[in-house]
Amino acid sequence: MEAGVLLLAIGFFLLGGSALGAFFWAVRNGQLQDLASGAEVIFDEDEPIGEATDCFPDKRSHDAVEKLMKS
Repeated sequence: MEAGVLLLAIGFFLLGGSALGAFFWAVRNGQLQDLASGAEVIFDEDEPIGEATDCFPDKRSHDAVEKLMKS
């Protein structure tokens, strides 16, 4: 029982430490400087920002999304 708790605690510390290390690496390398342009990189001329172009599963859903975006 004690070995399992110790192993679990060591795992939590390793996971937390690696997450903290990844965060500091991202800050140090400028990964968090301009979040807005990173969020917009997936859009292009075929699918501009703010315009829903997907229809799932049918046209009615697309119309509902358009209605929500206009309000």
